[in-house]
Amino acid sequence: MAEGNWTRVSEFILLSFSSLPTEIQSVLFLTFLVIYLVTLLGNSLIILVTLADPVLHSPMYFFLRNLSFLEIGFNLIIVPKMGTLVAQDTTISFLGCATQMYFFFFFGVSECFLLATMAYDRYVAICSPLHYPVIMNPRTRAKLAAVSWFPGIPMATVQTTWLFSFPFCGINKVNHFFCDSPPVLRLVCADTALFEVYAIVGTILVVMIPCLLILCSYTRIAAAILTIPSAKGKRKAFSTCSSHLLVVSLFYVSSSLTYFRPKSNSSPESKKVLSLSYTIVTPMLNPIIYSLRNNEVNNALGRTFHKALGVRNCFL
Repeated sequence: MAEGNWTRVSEFILLSFSSLPTEIQSVLFLTFLVIYLVTLLGNSLIILVTLADPVLHSPMYFFLRNLSFLEIGFNLIIVPKMGTLVAQDTTISFLGCATQMYFFFFFGVSECFLLATMAYDRYVAICSPLHYPVIMNPRTRAKLAAVSWFPGIPMATVQTTWLFSFPFCGINKVNHFFCDSPPVLRLVCADTALFEVYAIVGTILVVMIPCLLILCSYTRIAAAILTIPSAKGKRKAFSTCSSHLLVVSLFYVSSSLTYFRPKSNSSPESKKVLSLSYTIVTPMLNPIIYSLRNNEVNNALGRTFHKALGVRNCFL
């Protein structure tokens, strides 16, 4: 296409759920607002409680704190812009779209690897309980956390920089509620075949490598649990990793259905709904899952609230 035939795009329009009636959009906005506030509150509580209570200074809660940071990041980059459901201005600048996509990739890739690190932590705790404090010492777990966060940087940098170096012309309407790669890529007026191959290969590697590490960890965990003679011991061992298994299942099932479904079997609207599950719903459910299924977290929350009330009464 000749350069004179198009005008360079300087901003995008997020279509979000604009095809729905206004009344439904208003209900969705209120729903997302409640989910957003619950997510921020729940994950912030997890961070504060695991920092404040000495009982929760174990490696497992260190990684859980990292997961809560990631979930807060996910929400901060995506949900506020969903206010476009009831706003007249549904535009996002070119730089704003690129920034949102960069951090979406960064947090998403980091979460994949962090979930694998948490699986390894459970493997060490169950298969080598006597050596667990030595193996997962503060220095080692800090390195594991850094290794989990790092892959998101090159992945996000390469994919976002490459995608936004293409020319965008004519239509600037992104058929999504945030700047994800597939709907933005449809607006490029250039040959993107090489980029699409890179994106598919990169996505498969980012999903499959952590997934294989998780499967290896839980295969060893299952073998170790089966050797425990008592049923009570088996239940106790399994309960220490059940919350993580549930979180992993929610994240991987929803994200895989979004990015690996055949194009012929998916529509933009169905992808939006699936995207809601791992970008909006899962970050809200994670602290609930870990608190409901974990007596240590529940007890720590109780102690923290009692301390807070005691301090408040001192000033009254």
